[in-house]
Amino acid sequence: MTIDSLPGSSGYLDSYPGRRITYFSNGYILGLTAVAGIGGLLFGYDTGVISGALLYIKDDFEVVGQSSFLQETIVSMALVGAMIGAAAGGWINDAYGRKKATLLADIVFTIGAIVMAAAPNPYVLIAGRLLVGLGVGVASVTAPVYIAEASPSEIRGGLVSTNVLMITGGQFLSYLVNLAFTEVPGTWRWMLGVSGVPSVIQFSLMLFLPESPRWLYLKGNKSQAISVLSKIYDPERLEDEIDQLAAAAEEERQRKNAVRYRDVFKSKEMRLAFLAGAGLQAFQQFTGINTVMYYSPTIVQMAGFRSNQLALLLSLIVAAMNAAGTIVGIYLIDHVGRRRLALSSLSGVFVSLVILSGSFYMHSSGSGSGLYGWLAVLGLALYIACFSPGMGPVPWAVNSEIYPEAYRGICGGMSATINWISNLIVAQSFLSVATAVGTGATFLILAGVAVVAFVFVIVFLPETKGLTFEEMDQLWKERARGHSRGEGLLEDQDDNEAQ
Repeated sequence: MTIDSLPGSSGYLDSYPGRRITYFSNGYILGLTAVAGIGGLLFGYDTGVISGALLYIKDDFEVVGQSSFLQETIVSMALVGAMIGAAAGGWINDAYGRKKATLLADIVFTIGAIVMAAAPNPYVLIAGRLLVGLGVGVASVTAPVYIAEASPSEIRGGLVSTNVLMITGGQFLSYLVNLAFTEVPGTWRWMLGVSGVPSVIQFSLMLFLPESPRWLYLKGNKSQAISVLSKIYDPERLEDEIDQLAAAAEEERQRKNAVRYRDVFKSKEMRLAFLAGAGLQAFQQFTGINTVMYYSPTIVQMAGFRSNQLALLLSLIVAAMNAAGTIVGIYLIDHVGRRRLALSSLSGVFVSLVILSGSFYMHSSGSGSGLYGWLAVLGLALYIACFSPGMGPVPWAVNSEIYPEAYRGICGGMSATINWISNLIVAQSFLSVATAVGTGATFLILAGVAVVAFVFVIVFLPETKGLTFEEMDQLWKERARGHSRGEGLLEDQDDNEAQ
């Protein structure tokens, strides 16, 4: 079977345009995506809710209010758990499947939410944060892979980006909840405790959903896999997809029999793929997104707005822009492509971070404090507007599609672990660095990182828009041999679309 004949590839769909699937044309795929995406909602809610809850935790626990380190630990302990959960989640995904991994994540997250809500002191609260982090870490690996493996290649980027929309939607929801509970006794306990509701809902719905068809086929459950695929593709394309999957499964079985997990990165193509995927995940965090999402109310207060309620309201606007920008990204990622979208996003991120840096430098000088406070808020909004359509969804979409089937879980888990380690470094150090060198200098450092990230994308990230998993495998083999034909696949696709 040639590249152009592969189902989902540009040549195949040009020959059979009636077999092309659009984002809204199959309710079954959207249903799978929505339920799996609740894992993203948990991810987003947990990262967003702590920013507002921290304001009230400091009021309830005097020791927290007196210690920046303890505040950072409350925020970042969930990241420690997520780092562990992502690392273990990759193995769980490959060994037991995407569905069981999701159910396990829901159980752990729900227990963590209950522990946080009932915490009698900050140290039990930190333990609860660790538990929810474990659940979030497993979910962060599982949801993108589950969605990608059930998605037609022509809309895979948009569907995986829907999970990122759920993340940003969860962050927006967390700010709404924060505002709703500002005048309620036990404010932060309600903020943290209600996070267990979505995990219970996902657990209940996931019991009725199938396992990933690609995982089923690889494990030898062909009839179950075909049953799932028949709900996604019409009969004509279904036969082609099954033939493709059978060939891919045989190749993956041979590869896995010959190579152990510890030997995965002995091949140059795997090293190149992991470098691109893990590098994107690291730069997503080191360009400052969760500095903004975790500490946006604190940043707003640093800019001169002292009211907790006003800080939360302005942060709600930032979160709404984050969700809206992700919707734009869902459309662009399968039209503009991953690489171009990331480069455009990083350009805007750089400009917005320079604005943030300048506003804090001027604010610290004591001149025009009100004006520069609003300029800082404008910088935050511009940052989100530029980051959310590109560097928000692109790393997760790329990491869900660039690894071979047999190692997609473990490689995706390792890459997500890089994301969470980077996230932990940023969250644990932001307040301390800002105290040591100033908030303006801190944002200037992040702007420098955005420049490095821009160069990284140019050098290491090929365009993967519209490619099947099998084409992706060939692309990395060709890049490992120093050939550029893999990139030509996308050039040919762009030429076809222009005609």
